[in-house]
Amino acid sequence: MLVKKDDVLRVLSTVIDPDLGKDLVTLGMIRDLEISEEKIAFSVVLTTPACPLKEILRNDCLQALGTLDLSDVKIDINMTSSVTSTRDNLPLLPNVKNLIAVASGKGGVGKSTVTSNLAVALAKTGAKVGVIDADIFGPSMPTMFGCENEQPSVKKVGDKSVIIPIEKYGVKLISIGFLAGGDDAIVWRGPMASSALKQFIGDTDWGELDYLLFDLPPGTSDIHLTLVQTIPVTGAIVVTTPQKVALADASKGLSMFLQPQINVPILGVVENMSYFTPMELPDHKYHIFGKDGGKRLAQKNEVPFLGEIPLVQSIRESGDEGVPVVLKDEISANAFMSLAQNLAQQVAIRNASMKKTNIVEVNQ
Repeated sequence: MLVKKDDVLRVLSTVIDPDLGKDLVTLGMIRDLEISEEKIAFSVVLTTPACPLKEILRNDCLQALGTLDLSDVKIDINMTSSVTSTRDNLPLLPNVKNLIAVASGKGGVGKSTVTSNLAVALAKTGAKVGVIDADIFGPSMPTMFGCENEQPSVKKVGDKSVIIPIEKYGVKLISIGFLAGGDDAIVWRGPMASSALKQFIGDTDWGELDYLLFDLPPGTSDIHLTLVQTIPVTGAIVVTTPQKVALADASKGLSMFLQPQINVPILGVVENMSYFTPMELPDHKYHIFGKDGGKRLAQKNEVPFLGEIPLVQSIRESGDEGVPVVLKDEISANAFMSLAQNLAQQVAIRNASMKKTNIVEVNQ
């Protein structure tokens, strides 16, 4: 007997997305439902290709359909994705769904290492990703991606010259490091650096992206204000290490985004260099810089804790080689893949539960 479409949708409406707190039918995540005597086929459209709940939701759908009389009926579930966004009808970056600031309170905590590996991890899941190296005075992305000697090309669009970003490991990149000599110091006043950032945003052909990450300079500066005054940032992540001095600065960086006049959502805290794991003792953890500092910072500010990144030699070596460690089959790669999943999860929750971010008007 041919099962009815209404019955299929009824049982699938009992499957709840744990992140969004609503059922898949109400959320519009059940698409392309086809029913015949031999087969029931449909797609589950997830909010990100990095969704960590993919297999859980698939199994929940199969369990729900098991309540119907479907003997000898094949069930074909296509798990796909469409990254969500709160951005629409905006003149700058109209085809970029999510703009994510990666910040730190102080230098030396591995913010650029986290940014590069996070970008590649998101790209490995199937997302379209770009990175703007917004650390104008200390650009790191050319080294992290092993393309120091490359230069972006330029094309004409009408009367305007548009920069074509470098692409490496599935990630689109732009950095002042591509335009200035590798050993040349960039001696600019703040307005010049801000102007460069605006060019990277408005005069670069980014195409369609799911996530565009901004590797910000340490602290709080003109660059941070320029970013939030130029585009509506989807959210920010804050990178810290566990020790007290780093946490104090990270707290200041976090509070900057939470100020009422800025009001950029915090997607989470990342604790880098959380513990040392020797290569010969992969199951051992030595908390050299302290333990759980990032978790406590996240709890204190009531924001998500996205994960811990270990302190291992391979991360440093991979950064120097220009091959992000997430491309290698190691403990560190697993940590960055988990971080990417958690970030994508928080972006989806933010887009479903919060209002869109507005461009900031700050007169200081």
